[in-house]
This record gives sequence, structure tokens and C-alpha cells, in this order.
Amino acid sequence: MSSASAPRVANRCFVCGPDNPIGLHLTFRLEDGACVSEFTPGENHQGYPGVIHGGMLYSALDDVMANWLYLRGARAYTARCEIRYRQPAREGEKLLLEGRQTARKRTLVEMAGTARRASDGQVVATTTATFVVINEGEFTGAGSG
Repeated sequence: MSSASAPRVANRCFVCGPDNPIGLHLTFRLEDGACVSEFTPGENHQGYPGVIHGGMLYSALDDVMANWLYLRGARAYTARCEIRYRQPAREGEKLLLEGRQTARKRTLVEMAGTARRASDGQVVATTTATFVVINEGEFTGAGSG
């Protein structure tokens, strides 16, 4: 298990910014080659009553993938992302988030993300995404896998 941290440059980020008063305030860390976090959605994160809005899940998963790059020194933007919702997430239900690199070709990095219920390990949503690294000279990330 390894851990890394980097200075926060996106203090007002909706997902991870500590200075965003309405943000999710998620924190990210590297463990066993993945970026991980926890998210326990509340009543203000609902779509239908009792069910968490899909956009909230997407935002959390996008950030766990982006932070895999960020914690390795890469500044990158999401170029494309696809999400598959498998089961509803509920208010107050702790979710475990994980993001991993799946491939890399020059400045394009393919990532995968998963949100699982902490209580039973069931997959709630999965994502695949392509990120464009904009500071390639500073990227200390893994190679192609």
C-alpha cells in the first residue's frame, strides 16, 4: 500500500475542493496502484426521493480517475467519459470509489472507475474515460497499463 499527496491547486473544485462551501469535499489517496476515496451521499444529492442523482456519481467517479493522474503530477482534462449505472445508490450509503489506468498512448490516458457499496461490495456504477495530459513533462505516471 502506498500513499501520495500533492498540493491542492483546485481549492474550489466541486468534488474535492476544501474551499467550496457546497462541494462534496472528497479526499483522494493512492493505494495498490489505484486512486481511492469514499463518498457518503446525503439528502442534497438525490434525484428521485432516496436515490442519489446519477450526476453526483459521475462527478465522484470522474474525480477519482482524474486524481489518479493528479497525485502522480499530471494535470489533465477529461476528453471523454462513459458511465454505466448498475444499481441505485441511496442516501447515507457509503460508497467506495476506485480509479485505475488501463492504457496510455502519449498524452492520452485511458482510465476505469468503479463505485461499490461499502456494506456489501456491490457495484453501483462503472466508468471508462480518456484524459488528455497537458503537462507531459511533469507526469511521473505508470507506462501503458
